[in-house]
Amino acid sequence: MRSPLDGATGERMALDAYYADFEKHFWNSADLGFWKLERQQSFKEPGYDSWEAFARGEWEESLRLLEAGRADMEEYHRKIDRHGFLARRVRVVEEPVSDYLQWELHALRVREQCGGTVHVIGADQVARFEDDGPLPEIYTLGSQVMYQAVYDEQDVLESTRKFVDPHLILHCQKFIESLYDAGEPLEGWFEQHVATLPPPPRQA
Repeated sequence: MRSPLDGATGERMALDAYYADFEKHFWNSADLGFWKLERQQSFKEPGYDSWEAFARGEWEESLRLLEAGRADMEEYHRKIDRHGFLARRVRVVEEPVSDYLQWELHALRVREQCGGTVHVIGADQVARFEDDGPLPEIYTLGSQVMYQAVYDEQDVLESTRKFVDPHLILHCQKFIESLYDAGEPLEGWFEQHVATLPPPPRQA
């Protein structure tokens, strides 16, 4: 099967323009909510203090920084609730879990505990949709807009692609929702697959 984008390419946006556009649309997502599909197994997130500590091999410090951000995350999700929508994510996981993903799943666990629900689905469960390559990193904001994250060769966010076709957005939202329904809640999955892993090594 083909990707849910089915060849659509959208409008390329530089990061500064994207951040402003995302902020404008995110808080008006009440009709369908926010749905995000995460597929890649490794990223670099320069500027994020917890990721920076993880990359330096300071595992306990990276977890402490995630906890330090909990109050802000809780307020963020209270604000989402006041705006009348839910923020839901699907995280595709290949096993064995990559070093980066081990860190990200800890971050997502904090997010889920603060109100942003996350479901995990195995890579084998999405393989049938990847005839033309890995699923795209896409996220829908209500019925009005969708973005695809674009990463450079170092796995750092470089730009995005913006889509406004309502039929495509609805199709992709339903696709992400179907994966969410087929996945497992992060909390239980985390306890079985992540909680007992040893600290990851310093990243090159």
